Amino acid sequence: MPTEISVESISENVARITAYPFETGYAVTLAHPLRRLLYSSTVGFAATGVKIEGVSHEFDSMRGMLEDVAQFIINLKNIRFKLKNESEREVVEYSFKGPKEIKAGDLKSDVVDIVNPDAYLATINEDAELKFSVIIQKGIGYVPSEEIRGDTEEGYIALDAFFTPVKKAVYELVNVLVEDNPDYEKIIFTVTTDGQVGAIEAFKHAIEAMYQQMSVFKGVLNIDISAGLNAQTSGSEHAKLLQSVEELNLSARSFNCLDKAEIRFIGELALMDENELKELKNLGKKSLEEIKAVMQEIGYPVGGDLGGGKEQLKKKIADLKSQMSAKE
Repeated sequence: MPTEISVESISENVARITAYPFETGYAVTLAHPLRRLLYSSTVGFAATGVKIEGVSHEFDSMRGMLEDVAQFIINLKNIRFKLKNESEREVVEYSFKGPKEIKAGDLKSDVVDIVNPDAYLATINEDAELKFSVIIQKGIGYVPSEEIRGDTEEGYIALDAFFTPVKKAVYELVNVLVEDNPDYEKIIFTVTTDGQVGAIEAFKHAIEAMYQQMSVFKGVLNIDISAGLNAQTSGSEHAKLLQSVEELNLSARSFNCLDKAEIRFIGELALMDENELKELKNLGKKSLEEIKAVMQEIGYPVGGDLGGGKEQLKKKIADLKSQMSAKE
């Protein structure tokens, strides 16, 4: 078993994590999924929509601004926002009069911080006035504008959202000598973030995500092998409803909606009908259809009949959520 670990903070946004010794094959088995989780599961913030006064679409132009709207949007997407006070969504309004070169730092406000204040946004001349509002949201991974468009307020241009704050996650495997055996391995992880979260914090989140995903297999330890195949099959079917909604591999948009509604388990979706799903805040039509399709695929359609185990399932889910709250 590996026994040595070191965590080196090279800067606020760069960290090096080293662990060893691993037997041959174990190092890459752990390092590769951790790298993927760093990119896909680290929470960040992004602009998801913009409305510019006097502009009707992203291929428009604006009098008095050096950039056309398409270039303005590209520059806006490069700005890294960070919402304050644990907020998950804000609409922030801005107004600038020329002549002015507008940089990311000019967008800082009471509700939002800017991680890269020197990033360039636009230049307006002395006769111009630029008024626009930006929707800033919390999320994970990458969500294309097509998925965002259906849930964006009228008049806003939907933007591709790059939520992940991890800019780079690489690992190196090197051999180490243990009791005259040179075949043991060391993992050296280097993580770089954009500043929305620290590098060490991002690594901790990836570790937590891995533990949560692996926890589903705890049930295997409690299986009575002597009870026979039928008992194991029954247990596996029941366990599916008690798995995390993350196992459904939903789009980031759909998952974020469920997460905000504190829906943690597949069984909670199986217990809901379509009207209850529609009432979830910010759950758009596309997300609703995606959830219905996935639940149908796994054999638990939304609004379907769960038979006599409905109350038992409700109680089990309530117990699990209570345990999760107690740990937090």
